Amino acid sequence: MSIHVVVMGVAGSGKSTVAQAIRDRLGFDMAEGDDFHPQQNIDKMSAGIALTDEDRWPWLRVINTWMIAKEAINHNSVVSSSALKRSYREVLGEGVDVFFVHLDGAFDAVYEHMKARQNHFMPVSLLKSQYADLQPLEADERGVVINVNQPVEDVVNQAIAAVEAYQRQA
Repeated sequence: MSIHVVVMGVAGSGKSTVAQAIRDRLGFDMAEGDDFHPQQNIDKMSAGIALTDEDRWPWLRVINTWMIAKEAINHNSVVSSSALKRSYREVLGEGVDVFFVHLDGAFDAVYEHMKARQNHFMPVSLLKSQYADLQPLEADERGVVINVNQPVEDVVNQAIAAVEAYQRQA
């Protein structure tokens, strides 16, 4: 059985950085969740319009299909995805065992990080809508919550340790 990790959280929380570290240190196949968005979603977000559930379902199913394909060839995978709502996480986990790494942090700190990003389609103006939609991991969901209001290397090390611990249990 393969291990499939979804690094989740609001925009600007460090999902790509943590997913890349899991790929690099643990040898997982990686996908950037944003790469699976259809152009109309990117256009909508670029215009400062928050996505609806209807916008997200096809995107989430494509990510799920990617993980299932990795499972079929016995490859471990990691993907970044906001996975803001439990219902989104349920779609991501259909037919594949998923471990969630929830990157959580104070709005102001994430806002400042997001403002500093360059060349990303997601405007800072949508961050409030992401926090409004966010449903934290529940006790019966497999995963870990990591506070991102600390040095990046500490966040990465905690995520790696959690994934390694999950691997040992699986």
